[in-house]
Amino acid sequence: NAELFIGNAGTAARFLTAFLTLGNGEYILDGEPRMRERPIGDLVNALIPLGANITQSFDKAQDKYAIRNTGDLSRFTHHTPLCPPLKITSSTLRGGKTKIAGNISSQYLSALLMIAPYAQNPVEIELTTELNAKPYVDMTITIMRDFGVEIERNGYQYFKVTPTSLYSPISNYLIESDASAASYFFAVPAICEGSVRVEKISRKSVQGDINFLDVLSEMGCTVEEDENSILVTRPFDKTQGRHSSLKGIDVDMRHVSDTAQTLAAIAPFASSPTRIRGIASARVKETDRVSAVCTELKRLGVKVEEFEDGMKIYPCENIKPASIKTYNDHRMAMAFSLIGLRAEGVQIENPSCVSKTFPNYFDVLDKLRE
Repeated sequence: NAELFIGNAGTAARFLTAFLTLGNGEYILDGEPRMRERPIGDLVNALIPLGANITQSFDKAQDKYAIRNTGDLSRFTHHTPLCPPLKITSSTLRGGKTKIAGNISSQYLSALLMIAPYAQNPVEIELTTELNAKPYVDMTITIMRDFGVEIERNGYQYFKVTPTSLYSPISNYLIESDASAASYFFAVPAICEGSVRVEKISRKSVQGDINFLDVLSEMGCTVEEDENSILVTRPFDKTQGRHSSLKGIDVDMRHVSDTAQTLAAIAPFASSPTRIRGIASARVKETDRVSAVCTELKRLGVKVEEFEDGMKIYPCENIKPASIKTYNDHRMAMAFSLIGLRAEGVQIENPSCVSKTFPNYFDVLDKLRE
């Protein structure tokens, strides 16, 4: 038995909710107040037909069920409004057939796939919606295959894993560099002009966020790759005697939503508006990222329109000095710090929140000034 506190780590919440069904005992999974607002009901409802026993956890301190339902989010996503804390009582996972929505988080599906080899019977999973962040499910399947697990599939609609397909140990396994973290440095030339080279990363990465480079290319940056690095440049127009203009774009970012904030930081410096679409699921991340980005851009004097699935950001010639709220979201801090490379007077509140994924981010960013 154990009580597990997961802070505001959504990945840990989803994967542990599934993994703990393979244990033998009773587990309480809880986190920070924001975690108690982040829906996980679709994953719970998919695990129960497989034999999982997951219930709402009783909060003795409050003398009531400690589930925080985020009712207004139903306008943007069709999730079952169940949030941590959860009580997971486990012995074995039976297996069988189940269904899962794919429009909230691809990690729900990845969690089911990763535990499936340990079920007593084959696990069959049917998707009930379009899948967001497809590259990350592909990454899950690729790594599972590397460790000996084969998955039958029909596109992104149906998956089957049999218990005879088990994980095999590997003595050495190379972990790729973090493409999401690299996106902030890829973005610097778009904002500040010039070039930035990021080492030990490849466009052949299995991580979906490497495709953020395509977004930068569409905006007018050039992307070059050699054996061990990627160079991003905002070209210099010799005929005009200056760096080329940055173009605003209209882009669906449902498969690379963790880089949407990075694009939002670039957009005010473009020559035309930028429309970001397909990121309704970002409203249930560390914070409501759609609302947070729009709020903080407006604080900087940027004109922005908010939509259910994203935003439209207009060019801004005069960024106003402002103190940026991060909402304890590491990606808000890292993305908005990029604006401060170009505009004076931008301060980041609670910068230590980057420790969740990139503790020395600001030290690395400062090297660009050398």
